[in-house]
Amino acid sequence: MSADSRVHIALADSCSRLRWLARAQDYVALTRPRVLTLVLFTAPPAMVMGHDGWPSAAVVLGVILGAALIGAGCGALNASWERDRDRRMTRTEDRPLPAGRLSLREAVIFGCVISALGVAVLFATGGWLPAAIGVLTLAHYLLIYTIWLKPRTPQNIVIGGAAGAASPLIADAAIDGRLGLWGFVLFLIVFVWTPPHFWAIALYRKREYAAAGFPMLPNVLGDRATRRHMLRYAIGLMPIALLPWFGGELSAVYAWTTVIAGVGFIASIARSMRAESARWDRRVFRVSIFFLFAIFAEMLVELTLR
Repeated sequence: MSADSRVHIALADSCSRLRWLARAQDYVALTRPRVLTLVLFTAPPAMVMGHDGWPSAAVVLGVILGAALIGAGCGALNASWERDRDRRMTRTEDRPLPAGRLSLREAVIFGCVISALGVAVLFATGGWLPAAIGVLTLAHYLLIYTIWLKPRTPQNIVIGGAAGAASPLIADAAIDGRLGLWGFVLFLIVFVWTPPHFWAIALYRKREYAAAGFPMLPNVLGDRATRRHMLRYAIGLMPIALLPWFGGELSAVYAWTTVIAGVGFIASIARSMRAESARWDRRVFRVSIFFLFAIFAEMLVELTLR
């Protein structure tokens, strides 16, 4: 074989590997990896609070993997349904489906397969209850939120947020086959946190959501009313987030972490109400992420050390 032939074969192999890598990246993009971090981060504390220490590593990994696969399946199937609307938004127009890098059939099959795998992993790890919660999460996100609520009502994210908050319920149920108080409390923290977090995005992406035909709160009630709603939710979130301390499950360190992060969250919304600018709405979005990260990180550290 000549040197030129070997070069051509090497180049062909290299191009083939690059195409495979790009395709794999598109499949990963369907799962909304950044959203999945919420799933992975909020599940572990529910495996410990109200239980006798950490379960085995196999149970922890099984719960995280199962919940992550279901979250990824929700993302892929949501992207399949909203592909036409995604083409109208700058934020989403380069996703694999609207950009034409993956077909609808490929995305639907991928979403169904990983969702089924997630349910199977949860059943193998914790039995029928966490698997059933996983199935209900899929149904709620896809049928109630994606298909019914999101294109019809500005309250879509309020009701639809239950799907994104389900990981603590799945994790709690996987430990002993029942739902306890602290699984519900952690679910409630994420559930109440979700609307102001996503309304901040809706504020600075208002024109894009309007172009896509989604009746988000800023497009229906206006920016000022949306920020007032965000402030009410952020204030209401504080006593809920402090329940693990009130109930004696976590220490004063957690309480102070929650108060400081919560005051920062509330203050950022109050500042955005005065500024009335997209720049401050983006800052609220970032501060909301910091709030949730701070309190759940503190939970994990404290529970692990204990």
